[in-house]
Amino acid sequence: MKPLTKQEIHDTAVERVHLISKEFSDGFNFLRNYPRSVTIFGGNLIKENNPYYIKARALGARIANELHYSILTGVGPGIMEAANRGAFEAGGESVGLTIELPLHQIQNPYLNKHLNFHYFFSRKVCLAFSAESYVFFPGGFGTFDEFFDLLTLIQTGKIEKVPVILVGSDFWKPFDELMRKEMLGLGTIDKDDLDLYTITDNENEIIEIIKNAPVRHGIKFIHNHLE
Repeated sequence: MKPLTKQEIHDTAVERVHLISKEFSDGFNFLRNYPRSVTIFGGNLIKENNPYYIKARALGARIANELHYSILTGVGPGIMEAANRGAFEAGGESVGLTIELPLHQIQNPYLNKHLNFHYFFSRKVCLAFSAESYVFFPGGFGTFDEFFDLLTLIQTGKIEKVPVILVGSDFWKPFDELMRKEMLGLGTIDKDDLDLYTITDNENEIIEIIKNAPVRHGIKFIHNHLE
């Protein structure tokens, strides 16, 4: 295989920077259409008859019906589908940010609008600045990746403190105990860091937390600086 020339390397880098910049601009423009939203994460392998799917669907419907907030997900199956489905069936705004994958991503059918991304990190940045609240259902590596990324951004002051709600006590409590025993015990986190998230299965409490969360200005701020 012939090595790339300096000019080819330069041209490739310029092309990538242009694409990344365009993804940020397109992403923030898209999200400005949904000034009040809740992002819901969770496992894409969770089936329709699973209690977590049923709960995510019901919660998506309540958020759309009672709060008139948009539901934002990664548009996949499982929990993402359930949340989008609840909002969609309730007549609310059901939107998502997709990602190009080597194997075609399964996109759930319960969407009013969606935007596609090539790069994971530009999609993650848009998600981190997009919502008034974040709800995490049980999931795998991707769910935990988004969870820890969001906590780190809040902990380091890169974004304002927003509600991070963990639904599924049976799943999250052992993780919370690990954080308290091992991480807090070793001094790798502060006690206040454990207040960055709330574990609850109570839908009414979740609705109240979301309702009382301030409207964020991150999208408007970043968009103005990109113009």
